[in-house]
Amino acid sequence: MKNLSKIIILLLAVFTVQANAQEKLIDRVVATVGSNVILQSEVEAQYAQYLMNGGTPDESFKCMALQQLVITKLLAQQAAIDSIEVSESEVDDQLNARMRDMIQRGGGQERVESLLKRSILQYKEEMRPVLAEQLKAERFQQNLTQKVTITPQEVKQFFELIHKDSLPYFNTEVEIGEIAIFPELTKEEKNIFKERAEKYRQQVLAGTDFGTVARFYSEDKGSASRGGEMDFQPRETFVKEFAAMAFRLKEGEISPVFETEYGFHFLQVLQRRGEDVKVRHLLILTQPTQASLDRAKAKLDSVQNLVTTGKMSFSTAASMYSDNKETKFTGGMVIDPRSPTRSTVISVDNLPKELFLAIDPLKPGEYSKPYQFQDERTGKVGYRFNLLKTRIPPHQASLDQDFAKLKYFAQEDKVRRRMSEWFEKKMKTTFVSINEDFAGCEELRLFQTPASDIAAK
Repeated sequence: MKNLSKIIILLLAVFTVQANAQEKLIDRVVATVGSNVILQSEVEAQYAQYLMNGGTPDESFKCMALQQLVITKLLAQQAAIDSIEVSESEVDDQLNARMRDMIQRGGGQERVESLLKRSILQYKEEMRPVLAEQLKAERFQQNLTQKVTITPQEVKQFFELIHKDSLPYFNTEVEIGEIAIFPELTKEEKNIFKERAEKYRQQVLAGTDFGTVARFYSEDKGSASRGGEMDFQPRETFVKEFAAMAFRLKEGEISPVFETEYGFHFLQVLQRRGEDVKVRHLLILTQPTQASLDRAKAKLDSVQNLVTTGKMSFSTAASMYSDNKETKFTGGMVIDPRSPTRSTVISVDNLPKELFLAIDPLKPGEYSKPYQFQDERTGKVGYRFNLLKTRIPPHQASLDQDFAKLKYFAQEDKVRRRMSEWFEKKMKTTFVSINEDFAGCEELRLFQTPASDIAAK
């Protein structure tokens, strides 16, 4: 039961992408699960994906890869029995997202295709049935566990079963509010950047190679070195203004200069494949002027004055004035991005340095002075001030202070137990055989069925 629980932890992670075909020389059956087989090529493909994602060469990873493939087969077979289906559009969406991630991690489409020894289109077609199977397995798992609930009494029982010496220790934690203002440029200030983009566009229209102009002048670091060229991407990956322009033009056509939240662009459509498009573009980033920064600072000062004088609550001011879209509708409270429960309680270890320095001298209920910062996600420079709502000193986990975290852990434990029970029943009725080459894999012990049991089945 203990080993089974360790295996089930893998089910809570995202299924790894793998292809179902590799070089014929390595194709052979390495496992049988019911009426299905798993090929060596599938294990090798998962290992190749692991290396492409930056993993350290380690042959033992293939044990985990085969373990995951067996688990997926078991779940997918039950999904088929239960008539669980996934739509083609769901498969396509997941396929496109995983391809984009692979290309980004792998260093570009050309390098990935070189490593795969096939085109992205070929690879996608090979992956389609495999991914469909994975999604059905996930859907069955979700159906099996989504109704798992946890009561306060169960949380208490879970906590009491943890040995005192094993209780987790939490560093100082805080709850922080934020109101941020980003500078807005006037039309005249924007025109400086727009005119720069138009100047480069005119050079392209006059016959200068688009790629050369983008390579020298584009401020999009991700594509400038490639002459502004971007890989095939679907409409939803672009901001709306960029998508509207990219899907409006004909192949080879050059757009007028247009504005997005990042700055001023112009682009050329290179190729269309259904709802995917390949373009190259040039971007001139809009940078705040000192005047616009001064206006943003003045606006933030006035908002803070409303709050500190009691004329407006912090949460109301955040919803009315803050430019931080992530906290604007949470009463200004910052959500811990690492928390699976979207908690507002954040360990100080996870705070950016400038945010920690702003709230460190504060007492609960106090506000920081306004200060300049750079948004980690967008790179935009703005001004903000913070509220320190709560400070929780370092402590060992307790039911009173850490109920939300303990509830999450208790629910995850209950989900694992539910899956363990399902697997124990499934293994009694499903034939599973593992190739002797994997006999030394500890992760696969559960599936090594004794000969006498196989005969009984």
